[in-house]
Amino acid sequence: MQGAIARVFVVVTVAILNNPLLFPQENSTLPEQDQALLTRIREHEERLNLEAVRLEKELSYADAEQQDPDSDTGYGWYFCSTLSLLIFFTIEVFRQDLTRMESRYIDDEDGFVEGLSISSETLVLDKEVLNCFCERCIHTSAHEIWRVREFAEGFADDLLGSLRSLCDREVDMEVEDFVGVGSMFESWRVSKPLMCDLLVPFAPPEPYSYQFQLWCSASSDVPPDMQGCARIKVTKVWENEDSCACGSANLGEDLLCLLHSNNEQSRADYTPADLVCSRNTQFLGKDQVMKWFQVSLTKAWGRISHKYEFELTFQNLETAGALKVRFRSGKVVVMNIIPVVQLKDTESYFVPHFSCDNSSASETYWPLSFAVYERNMLKHFAQKLPENACHLRCLQIVTFLHNKQVGLTGTCALTNYHLKTTLMHLLISRGSSNWSSESLEHRLRDMLGFIHRSLLEKRLCHALIGNSQVPSEVRVPALFRTVEPVNLFRPLVLQRKLYADTLLHFQEMLRNASVLIKEYTPLLQNGYAH
Repeated sequence: MQGAIARVFVVVTVAILNNPLLFPQENSTLPEQDQALLTRIREHEERLNLEAVRLEKELSYADAEQQDPDSDTGYGWYFCSTLSLLIFFTIEVFRQDLTRMESRYIDDEDGFVEGLSISSETLVLDKEVLNCFCERCIHTSAHEIWRVREFAEGFADDLLGSLRSLCDREVDMEVEDFVGVGSMFESWRVSKPLMCDLLVPFAPPEPYSYQFQLWCSASSDVPPDMQGCARIKVTKVWENEDSCACGSANLGEDLLCLLHSNNEQSRADYTPADLVCSRNTQFLGKDQVMKWFQVSLTKAWGRISHKYEFELTFQNLETAGALKVRFRSGKVVVMNIIPVVQLKDTESYFVPHFSCDNSSASETYWPLSFAVYERNMLKHFAQKLPENACHLRCLQIVTFLHNKQVGLTGTCALTNYHLKTTLMHLLISRGSSNWSSESLEHRLRDMLGFIHRSLLEKRLCHALIGNSQVPSEVRVPALFRTVEPVNLFRPLVLQRKLYADTLLHFQEMLRNASVLIKEYTPLLQNGYAH
């Protein structure tokens, strides 16, 4: 009798431990394993039924041989039978609850993420409505873009010219010509007012120069969470060379050193390092640079403000060159004039703040921007894609939805730069014929699905760094084509709350997408988009 009871407990224990719903595999999701789970459940049910039949026969035989049903052994048998039935009933109820719960949630290491039932596949999109939406909400005429760019470039040129006239060439930083980048120069700007991003390289005067400590160099001490960054050291050209004889010999008042300026001693009290380097270091400090640039722009504007009939204000005090121009007519143009450091022999630039950087980066670590190469890459694909290709419209729609969701739930780790990176990955991986205007709905789903998978995996690689599939015509430096890819979603790995907020933001964006598109699309009385 004791052996039969022991076998009952063994069967119950095995059923609990081997139930696939009670102990799912790590890092798995229900949608990917529906068939496997159902198959395993059926197999377990069949084995349990067979075992129950066998046990019923053995227990019936043991019950027939039981001489004293009122003895302690008999009561023990009834108690164990009742307990076994209760355990099986509890397992079945829990299995049903767990099945319903997993249809609404993903079991993530950071907690439950609600709303997975809304995905890029279930999102309702109508091609005619999408086309009308693009014309109504995100289309900006080429003439208006040209006018805004022409004004921004002319004004920036005048402002920087005034800044150069104020600089002391002996000790001040040398400001070079600006470079236009970003959505306004790539023809996918969505939000209004229209915004122009202009990179302004600056360099120290002679005999100073930059030394770069890249994150990917062999001797780099850049920490792992600063991938894509570098430290920039300001040094003298002859700092590591043998000292000049003029420093140890008395040349007299009538003789000059051909290597050193005669006012070198007067400059010793104030150097470019004092102007833009972090305190007590020789490394460029982002806050110091932004402070210098903001003061310089303010002085430069003071000299030319009488020539213009509009109001100029700093839109964001934390971003030195974020200027807001308001005309008398009420029209507004935003300009981001960004001080940057150009990496030698390349068209890549170190910027104070990167658009997808959500970490509290150190003062001396500068993110590297490939904005010029990204602009060239979009131009390269535009020449190969069909006429009226839908790639930029896909980016504009997703950016529009993202910006509207930010207005509803606030900022998160997802940025417009991540959306642009997604498009570049898809342009590389998909054939040119797949981007015709008739494929707008399908490519839009591809973008949303790519972002969704990247968020679940917490990994979105930089489109140009460490990507050997980038066309050679883009001319990305070989140094950056062969390094390890940079994960733009690394902050999501390190910060659980940020990840949960970002994933919730994206799910809400998908849930609201159809409603927003229809709301901003005018309809005729017959229900067709106009």
